[in-house]
Amino acid sequence: MTRRPVGGWLGSRPRSPCRWTSHTRSLPRSSIAATWSPGTERWSRRRHRPVWKSSTSAKPGLGDSGEVATGIDEDPYLWLEDLDGADAAGWVRDRNAETVAALTGGERFAALRDEIRQVLDAEDRIPYPGWRGDRYYYNFWQDAAHPRGLWRRTTVDQYRRREPEWDVLLDVDALAADEGENWVWSDVTVLRPDYRRCLVSLSRGGADAVVVREFDLVRRAFVEDGFTLPEGKSGVCWIDADHIYVATDFGPGSLTTSGYARIAKRWRRGTPLSEAEVVCEGRADDLVVYASHDRTPGYERDFVGRILDFYRSEHHLLTEAGERIRIAVPEDAQWDVHREWLVIRLRSPWAVGDATYPAGALLATRFDAFLAGVRELVVLFRPEARTAFNGYAWTRNHLILATLADVRSRLEVLTPGETGWRREPLAGVPADEHSSIVETDPDLGDDFLLASEGFLQPATLRLGRVGGAVEILKREPAFFDAGGLTVRQFFATSADGTRVPYFVVGNPDGPGGPALLTGYGGYEVSMTPGYDGVVGRGWLARGGTYVMANIRGGGEYGPEWHRAAMRENRPRAYEDFAAVAADLVERGITTPARLGIEGGSNGGLLMGAMLTRYPASFGAVVAHVPVLDMRRYHRLLAGASWMAEYGDPDREADWAYLREYSPYHNIRSELAYPPVLLVTSTRDDRVHPGHARKMAARLREHGHDVSYYENVEGGHGAAANNEQRAFISALTLEFLWRKLTEPPRAAPPRQGSPDDADERAARKIHRSS
Repeated sequence: MTRRPVGGWLGSRPRSPCRWTSHTRSLPRSSIAATWSPGTERWSRRRHRPVWKSSTSAKPGLGDSGEVATGIDEDPYLWLEDLDGADAAGWVRDRNAETVAALTGGERFAALRDEIRQVLDAEDRIPYPGWRGDRYYYNFWQDAAHPRGLWRRTTVDQYRRREPEWDVLLDVDALAADEGENWVWSDVTVLRPDYRRCLVSLSRGGADAVVVREFDLVRRAFVEDGFTLPEGKSGVCWIDADHIYVATDFGPGSLTTSGYARIAKRWRRGTPLSEAEVVCEGRADDLVVYASHDRTPGYERDFVGRILDFYRSEHHLLTEAGERIRIAVPEDAQWDVHREWLVIRLRSPWAVGDATYPAGALLATRFDAFLAGVRELVVLFRPEARTAFNGYAWTRNHLILATLADVRSRLEVLTPGETGWRREPLAGVPADEHSSIVETDPDLGDDFLLASEGFLQPATLRLGRVGGAVEILKREPAFFDAGGLTVRQFFATSADGTRVPYFVVGNPDGPGGPALLTGYGGYEVSMTPGYDGVVGRGWLARGGTYVMANIRGGGEYGPEWHRAAMRENRPRAYEDFAAVAADLVERGITTPARLGIEGGSNGGLLMGAMLTRYPASFGAVVAHVPVLDMRRYHRLLAGASWMAEYGDPDREADWAYLREYSPYHNIRSELAYPPVLLVTSTRDDRVHPGHARKMAARLREHGHDVSYYENVEGGHGAAANNEQRAFISALTLEFLWRKLTEPPRAAPPRQGSPDDADERAARKIHRSS
């Protein structure tokens, strides 16, 4: 369904180790702070996208000067925050049954679900690979026969074939059956340079919390008495065959208020975890700490650091003697080290000597000289009004730079030399498609994998070498007939005069039919064009129009575009989205009654705000794994880690603006709301399902038309396998199509309030202080 923004839901941080460097990156390669991010992959098929990748806290008390107690607002639905409580579980079962009965009966839903499943399980879709330095093409694959998935690898010669012969390393379905566990694949880090061992991360039901187990790639078996961590939000990184860095829950006091590791240790094989050596320790109000090891031959280094909040961090080089040397980049800058080079991406202006470098610039300098105090910085990218940095990838000798110009991709090769950096276009990049680097392997050479696609163009995967030939490896099949469909880009004018770009995909001669508008607008992550067979087959092929809005809060125009919708400025994102909706109507593309909207995570917050602030502008609303209660979001699961984006509700000044748009606190009985579908997961341990639960309950209380579905697994993606992804996508599309195309039905009766006898019998009214 909705295309996951580059960078993930809720502004993901990098997973480890990661070659492609997204604009969200702020940790060095191989960081173990891999699993703290609020973002994750949803049911998007496009696995080549790099993923940059605990329960409710105790009730707060009264704050000191400038703070407010959370008890100023009565919340009758706090009991729905009890994840596994009997009352809450019963409420979820009732809502699920109502939604399933209302939307899934009949042949149309079954046909739609089956068609989407065909797209997700298609055997001829591109098996996007990862490179790990041993010249194999690694891939994680799910299909109808392997719903939990296979981790496998092959050679480049085999990969070129239509049907490669794959060497299966781990069958997650077989493992789950053997162990009686609901395992979902999460991540893996392989030990270099011999590639005999790896650390596999598996979650139960798709949660962020994972179990880490050492795996023998030669024997294809888990290592007895190997490195193992129990379930937790952990990060690991190899140092050598007998040592790893680990950040996890070491016991009371070892986690931050966001629920992530406050301590990182160096752990030696064969010793208890309790005896591991502390290498980095943060504060309780930090987000997370990390330790990492760079195994690049000739440039072996160790790094430690604290992530202070979502955008600020401090980092040190850790010497063999245990000395820490600060890497003196700005706190909000993102950086990376490759061999002798340090690359710095700025989020705010930086004055160095007589020069001031702008926010959004990408700088390069020699790492050792920088540590010694030399500030000879070269500008690799300087943003202009309509351009933005979008990432980079190192090969052995070159840097491939990705930028956006009015949300259209550009790729260049930058090569350092004695007289400076040479710049030239990357060969083999199609002019009219969105292109991104899938993979490089900077330890081996200058090869790269390039994916190119468009809203109506299936992806093509190419293998190239900087300065050499480029060949097509794989082509995605077409999942829908694009005949008669076009892609157009328009610009709406927001309330303050800002030009907001958006893409319209559909039949330009269509008569104001149903349209689906989606957006994200947060954490400086960008929504970019791409092929989505689910949207194509389930929406476009039925005559619908698909619209993607590039609103403020995202990264489409760099840090200033993001900063314009942070904290107290968050409503600018909502004004942008409303402006796009109005522009669609003004152009005759659709009407308010036939305009549906959908978003997930931070985009779910966007949906909640549009529902309560602009209800007359839309005919239906869908919010997936949404953030909706801005009074308590920071007290639920990982919510404290997002305060740099939204603000601190415990501070009076912040709550003053948060309460103005918090969807949960702005539901009104006297306003007519469009029908809304809320989708979440019991196993989402990033955005608490209580957000969606409580929103549904309050909408019901006020007599509004609300449908609710909660999957029992799936984590922040709301689905753990393709069967679940197909069901939820079909549920979403069926809801939208029905509400936007069928004659409106009689308004539902008031749907129960906390004062009704059946609600009172088993549930108490709670206060938040």
